[in-house]
Amino acid sequence: MPQQEKYHEFEREIDSWRVRKKDSSWRKSYDEVFDQQNLMIIYKLFTDGVFDKLDFPISTGKEGNVFRASTKDGKLVAVKIYRTSTSTFTDMAKYIQGDPRFRGLAGRKRKLIYAWANKEYLNLMAFDRAGVRVPKPIAQRQNVVVMEYIGDENEPARELRNFRLEDPEPIARKILDYVRLAYQKAKLVHSDMSEFNILMFNEEPVIIDVGQAVLLEHPNAQEWLERDVNNVVRYFKKQGVRLDAAKELKEIRKT
Repeated sequence: MPQQEKYHEFEREIDSWRVRKKDSSWRKSYDEVFDQQNLMIIYKLFTDGVFDKLDFPISTGKEGNVFRASTKDGKLVAVKIYRTSTSTFTDMAKYIQGDPRFRGLAGRKRKLIYAWANKEYLNLMAFDRAGVRVPKPIAQRQNVVVMEYIGDENEPARELRNFRLEDPEPIARKILDYVRLAYQKAKLVHSDMSEFNILMFNEEPVIIDVGQAVLLEHPNAQEWLERDVNNVVRYFKKQGVRLDAAKELKEIRKT
């Protein structure tokens, strides 16, 4: 089958989703994510064998959508697509500026979004190398990031805020240890650590949404580290776990 015909067949398959789905919010999400340019990017990942088909949406956010996809051998992956037309990246620049990996992007929205996706991919690699449990990065092309799917055949993993912990203290300690590993080994601060950005899978925490993570040399790194630790301490205090934020920060900052 000629390449152009294959692409149009792929486009028709994606477009058929819109017809099948009755939910208006899903249709709106479809229109925002599957524009012509994104279809081309997704098709390229498809023809490269990164995944064989998109299964269904996992989550919808202000900046983009996450879909479950599957490979030809049946492996599940997550495909995160950042919107380039309707995204509200008002705070993005403050997490990019000061990062030597990304320069000269001020006022260039599309390139800023591509850089953000690339930043998330690089940060996932750095966290993973440091021993922090994150979705393992698989591929990145422009505004699309493909990573390990966290969940099972039936449903994606739940956010920490929606998961009932039988014994919360070991989970709190594990998360704070991940903050320490990120700081000491990856030289990164997550900068948005909370019960919204931690998944629970097989009774273990998995850190997600690492696009905003900054290098230690970022001028706000220490302030955001303190915010991350305070968020963890605050959340687990509600679970009956007594933690000392100042003591935890001291341990994390040890070199």
